[in-house]
Amino acid sequence: MSPPSPDTPGADPLDLVIFGGAGDLSIRKLLPALYMAHLHDNLPADTRIVPVGRQPFSRDEFLKMVADKVVPFIDPDTLDTAAWQAFLARLHYVQLDATQADGYAALADALRKNSDRVYYLATAPSLFTDICAHLSAAGLVDARSRVVLEKPLGHDLASARAINEQVGQHFDESRIFRIDHYLGKETVQNLMVLRFGNTIFEPLWRGPAIRSVQITVAESVGVGSRAGFYDDTGALRDMLQNHLLQLLCIVAMEPPVSLDPDAVRDEKLKVLRSLRPMSPADVARDTVRGQYGPGAVAGERVAGYLQEDRVPEGSDTETFVAVKAHINNWRWANVPFFLRTGKRMAERVSEIVIEFADLPFTLFPDAPRKSVNRLLIRLQPEEHVQLQMMAKVPGSGMRLQPVSLDLDLQSALSGRRAEAYERLLIDVIRGRLTHFMRRDELEAAWSWVEPIIEGWQALNERPKSYAAGTWGPAASSALMAREGSTWLEES
Repeated sequence: MSPPSPDTPGADPLDLVIFGGAGDLSIRKLLPALYMAHLHDNLPADTRIVPVGRQPFSRDEFLKMVADKVVPFIDPDTLDTAAWQAFLARLHYVQLDATQADGYAALADALRKNSDRVYYLATAPSLFTDICAHLSAAGLVDARSRVVLEKPLGHDLASARAINEQVGQHFDESRIFRIDHYLGKETVQNLMVLRFGNTIFEPLWRGPAIRSVQITVAESVGVGSRAGFYDDTGALRDMLQNHLLQLLCIVAMEPPVSLDPDAVRDEKLKVLRSLRPMSPADVARDTVRGQYGPGAVAGERVAGYLQEDRVPEGSDTETFVAVKAHINNWRWANVPFFLRTGKRMAERVSEIVIEFADLPFTLFPDAPRKSVNRLLIRLQPEEHVQLQMMAKVPGSGMRLQPVSLDLDLQSALSGRRAEAYERLLIDVIRGRLTHFMRRDELEAAWSWVEPIIEGWQALNERPKSYAAGTWGPAASSALMAREGSTWLEES
């Protein structure tokens, strides 16, 4: 049975329970997103939001915390007094230690008997299986219940499989929403339309017309208050295993037969299973681990990773990773995919660069020796698509210069642009699985990433140092140079 649409007459009430309801993710992302969904009438009318946490808040104390800490993450132009008060009326805090089974009776008392239920686990993945088991034992899981699992899901393939197996004992696969907020970004979803809604690119969307693909997710911030979590995780598990591989799948997948969730996810799975496995020699040659040292970001001096609070002395956790990947199928044979992510880099930017092949012969002796034909898909901070090509400079002679055709999605398309978490939460409420990972997708991603982890352990080398405020270790540029390519900012 599919969950009802919010505008379905007679729809059952919804209780949306957030474990970790007073935590960082809830404060910065989930509650602001739910307020925006409420503001724009995208929540079922009889929806209650039930944050759950260990803190001994009374309801009034929790609402004060929301006013103090959540409001700064909401666009002030959207704060309507009446709408905000109506949103607060939906909130019902429950104190609960998620690890203790006897506390779930209080949650059962707080939930309505006839409600649809969404359980959002905004907690450490180590708690996922206990929470699901305790919910089930308390009689709080039925055929209509859904669960949302935050990334990273597991620490390796074995732990990911264990979580999937144990959560699957209580929730059917069709009721498990493994969330990756990058899949909720407007431009990522627009990439599907760019590829499959137009005839222009499809004949060229393959090797040898494409010579390489770059995918970068760069952050200018450091680890901040997440150091405790981050030092056990690192950039590979935190970002590449999920965000970057999902972007790679959308770039590389074959056209699905429909937008049915399984049709789309079947094609993404084929890409993950076609990734060329990494041998120890491949790991040594085609991956780069880095760790930021002291430097300057936006003109301000910042500490290195080892000087951050709660980072163990001598930690060898990577804050940067670059990988050259290959996809073993006919469309992408011999086309390298360069994946890069890091903290304390020169800019906050997420982008995909499709670099087209060089001309086989040029009529213009003064033209650049290498092609400048690129398709740049920028995901953040601004969202736009840019096609770079050559044009003649006005005047006599045939002097050429690179120019760009720009599509500024924010100005070209009318309508409100919902933030990624808002869009994905609405999908959960409406039961739409297309933009969530299926179990076999997750495990296929871990199967490809795990040999990299094992290869690094065998090499037993410290991450290469890079100064905060730069684009990572020099070895990352060398990785590209061996293929005759450069990262976009070095072009």
